[in-house]
Amino acid sequence: MSILVTGAAGEIGTNLCLYFLNAHEKVIGVDDFITGSKKNSQKLLNFSDFTFFEQSIESEDLSLILSKTDIKEVYHLACPTGVPNLQKIPKKMLLTTSIGTNNILKIALQKKAKVLLASSSEIYGDPKEFPQEEEYNGNVDPLGIRAPYEEGKRFSETLAMTFACYYGLDVRILRIFNTFGPYSSNFDERVICSFFIKALRDEPLIIYGDGSQKRTFLYVDDLIRGMILVMNKALSTTSVYNIGSDQEISILDLAYLILDICKSKSKIIFEQDLKQDPLRRLPSIEKIKSLGWKQEISLEDGLKKFLESLS
Repeated sequence: MSILVTGAAGEIGTNLCLYFLNAHEKVIGVDDFITGSKKNSQKLLNFSDFTFFEQSIESEDLSLILSKTDIKEVYHLACPTGVPNLQKIPKKMLLTTSIGTNNILKIALQKKAKVLLASSSEIYGDPKEFPQEEEYNGNVDPLGIRAPYEEGKRFSETLAMTFACYYGLDVRILRIFNTFGPYSSNFDERVICSFFIKALRDEPLIIYGDGSQKRTFLYVDDLIRGMILVMNKALSTTSVYNIGSDQEISILDLAYLILDICKSKSKIIFEQDLKQDPLRRLPSIEKIKSLGWKQEISLEDGLKKFLESLS
C-alpha cells in the first residue's frame, strides 16, 4: 500500500515525501512543475520506494494512471502558492483547487483512502479576530486580488467536507499558516526565501509598506509532524485544524534578523504596500496542541537551518 502526495515536488511535498521514504513507506508523487522543482523530484527518485508521475491533477488521465495502484493515504498539497502567482496564474489556482481537488477526492473514494487536505490561513482573508480560531469564518473579498487563492482554498474545504458528509470519505483539513524550509524553488518569491536570496547576494531587501505588518513562521519539520498527527489522531473524519507558530514578528524585524544571520551588507528598501495585504495573521493552535503537537523549532533556529540548506 502506498501514500499518495500531490504537489510532491514543492517545498512541503518534498519534505513530506522524504519523511515517509526515510521511514521505508512506499510513496507515489504527482506534480506538474508549475511551481514545483524538477530537482526535487530527481532527489526523491533516488529512493526505490518512490514512484513519480508528471501530471496535472486537473486531468482526468490521473485516475487512469493511478487505477492499478493501492493507496492507503492521500496528502493533497497541490496548489500554486505565493502572492506573485496571484497575478501570474490565478486561473491555475482556481482550477487546481476546484477540478483538481474534485479529481483527487474521487480517487481517494475509489481507493478507500484517508485524505489530508492542505488548506491555508488565506481562507481567513484579512482577519478581524485574533487569534484566528477554526470556527472563525474570515473576512474575504471574493473579487479581490487575493481571491483566486482565498476562494479556491475555501471551495476545496467545502468540497472535501461534502465528500465526507455525503460519501463517507475519511477527510481531515489542515489550515497551514506561513511555513518555510529546504527544497523551496529558486523562483519562490515568498518573504523568507526572497530575503535570504537577496541577503546572500548583498542586494537590497524590498519591504512593501512600512514593515509593521506581522506574521508567524513555522519551520517545515514542525509542520510535517503536525500533518502526520492530524492524519493519524484527528478526533473525527471531518476535523479542521490550524497549524503554525503563535510567535509574531514584524516583516521589518524579520528582515533585520535575516540580515544578521547572513551577516549581509544588504540595505532595506521600502516600496508601496501590496493591495489587500493583511496587517496581521495569528493562528489559534490550541486544537492541534490537544493532539500532542507543539512547535519545537524556534524561528531563529529554523532560519539558521534554512541558511544551511542553501549552502
